[in-house]
Amino acid sequence: MRLWSPHPRYLDRQALVACWREALLAQAVLAGRTVGYRNHPQLVRFRGRPDPLGAVGMFLTGVADEADARGYRFDRARIDVPGRPDGSIDVTSGQLDAEWRHLLTKLAHRSPERLALLEGVRVPDSHPLFTVIPGGVADWERAR
Repeated sequence: MRLWSPHPRYLDRQALVACWREALLAQAVLAGRTVGYRNHPQLVRFRGRPDPLGAVGMFLTGVADEADARGYRFDRARIDVPGRPDGSIDVTSGQLDAEWRHLLTKLAHRSPERLALLEGVRVPDSHPLFTVIPGGVADWERAR
């Protein structure tokens, strides 16, 4: 499960679709509809919110907004608690950078044309749900 901190506009088609599906899975876990993935580290930042389902709903809305911009049709009716992403979850600059490097590696192998479009991006924007703060890689990150 990878719930990307970089803005969804940087994701290639495969990563955008996977992010949508994985965020729907995260939503199901947080809603108690599935027993798998309950201890997945990516869920830490959502569980730490007063309204975890609202937070993951805002994440899903941000992904769906990007899908709309590309002409894809993600079923927004699947979002339990939709909401506008509002920068309400902190992400450290180190975490954003680690995920950015991970994404660039994936794009180099899978979507070199997408990678070429991102050549000038040195510091990526975050997903609209996140506010970037100084710091290292998150404790919950597995790919340290």
